[in-house]
Amino acid sequence: MSNKDKPVTNRREFVQKLVGGAAAASVASATAVLAGAETVPESQSSRQKQYGMLIDTRRCIGCHTCSVSCKSEFDVPLGVTRSWVEYTEKGSYPNVSRNFLPRLCNHCSQPQCVDVCPTGATYKREQDGIVVVDSGQCIGCKYCILACPYDARFLNPVTGFAEKCDFCIHRVSKGLDPSCVNSCIGGARIFGDINDPDSEISRQIALNPTTVLRPGKGTEPNVYYIGADHSDQHENETGGYDVRVITHRKEKERR
Repeated sequence: MSNKDKPVTNRREFVQKLVGGAAAASVASATAVLAGAETVPESQSSRQKQYGMLIDTRRCIGCHTCSVSCKSEFDVPLGVTRSWVEYTEKGSYPNVSRNFLPRLCNHCSQPQCVDVCPTGATYKREQDGIVVVDSGQCIGCKYCILACPYDARFLNPVTGFAEKCDFCIHRVSKGLDPSCVNSCIGGARIFGDINDPDSEISRQIALNPTTVLRPGKGTEPNVYYIGADHSDQHENETGGYDVRVITHRKEKERR
């Protein structure tokens, strides 16, 4: 009979065999885990997150709850906005229509505001693609405000720093939706990782025709719209009907 097959005759031998068996089991388990990790598709393990928003204008009723909740969340001063809603009135009597177009920073994949910032205060986060402003480095030069083709930035009259929507990073980092998404009474907004094909926002973008603002600018916006009317006042001259865009912002004209 070999030593391996001998019955345990004392406490010391029992403990030694018990520890040896546990160690072997641990090694086997670790090997299985590593082997399983190797089978994870590379596309999933290396995929970079890009947060975005989908706004279904068919559900928007123009109540401005999103704008109010945004102001409350960040104590935004009067006269400036991180998020706002435009009214588009179009047609000739009696064939007229009114549509709502919620607006905010588009957190572009190719943000022009980042390119022009002389101090690096504006940058795109690697972990989630959100474009943010570091107030500690901002000098209030307004370069980013002029570079943004969506009028999404402003100079805070209290702090003197550039400011805009940041998708409520403080909420998102805790697994919560941005304040505007959470408060929308029509359920018109969906927030999530656009690069995740299993996310709700990706599924809805795949199922519905969508548009973005000013695609010709080449910024690759990450805010998408369903059923949006992007009409502008310049169509008054070429469209044969009246178009009026109404905004409650201090800047009344679209750039």
